[in-house]
Amino acid sequence: MYNYCTLFDSNYLTRGLAMYESLKTYSNNFHLYIFAFDERSYKLLKKLDLAHVHVISLQEFENTELLKVKNERTAGEYCWTCTPSIIKYSIETFGLESCTYLDADLYFFDDPSILIEEMGNDSVLITEHRYTPQYDHSATSGVYCVQFMTFKNDTRGIRILDWWKNACLDWCYARYEDGKFGDQKYLDDWTTRFEGVHVLQHVGGGVAPWNVQQYDLTNPDFKLIFYHFHNFKFLKNAAVELGNYRLSKNDLLKIYQPYIQHLEEIGQRIKNIDDSYDYHGTANPKWEWKTPFREIKRRLLGSYNVYNKKYFLG
Repeated sequence: MYNYCTLFDSNYLTRGLAMYESLKTYSNNFHLYIFAFDERSYKLLKKLDLAHVHVISLQEFENTELLKVKNERTAGEYCWTCTPSIIKYSIETFGLESCTYLDADLYFFDDPSILIEEMGNDSVLITEHRYTPQYDHSATSGVYCVQFMTFKNDTRGIRILDWWKNACLDWCYARYEDGKFGDQKYLDDWTTRFEGVHVLQHVGGGVAPWNVQQYDLTNPDFKLIFYHFHNFKFLKNAAVELGNYRLSKNDLLKIYQPYIQHLEEIGQRIKNIDDSYDYHGTANPKWEWKTPFREIKRRLLGSYNVYNKKYFLG
């Protein structure tokens, strides 16, 4: 049995469900612990009664340590702060031998158990950003990405998890400061600070907008396990934003099209249950005088990725 945990609120609900359903497509030997970060998402998830899923409310999960820092941080920063805590809560509350954290905007194209098995006798699995050189933000955002991380319930795994949890409680903000950034820069020295840390070698785990330029998705020998849909947004006027990176037409058709189609299908299903809220979290970007100049720059760099949904839906 492979145990996973994730967190999201109502504005990320369709993405969280797409992640879960893609995992369910490729694995039947798993359990997913979903931490619902608002009451609306909790009630809807409970109503859906998803197979292989246990839903945890904020009221069940939050403790004195977390509540003490909650009002000092933005919603996004608080989610980052909670990441190690949801892993620890899952392991301790449900007596798990190990638990893998999943970002809610991941999407699986194959069974991720192959990635977990790669860690062998090590206690913690981390994944590199593997930035394409032109997008390398290792210095400020971190060498490793908090997207897919496994912790075993052993002495080494819990020691590292506790260290990370305490560090995030102490400082976890969406800015670079004194060698820190969010929950992520803390991972930079884990391979030398701790014993038992394995860095994922399978390049099909951790494909993302910042590194997809390195891979030929049409190559039958390339095995894509999961894609990280970082900065994907639904926008007003039936548009989608795919982020500020160069994407090929092949990337759009092989990765983004099935994802967007799946999200739309989930959205329609959710509307039949509750049509009082936009569970896509559709954004209305703020316009300012620099906006058109930024668009021109992105178009020149080939990274203007705003499309009408019809492009993907047919």
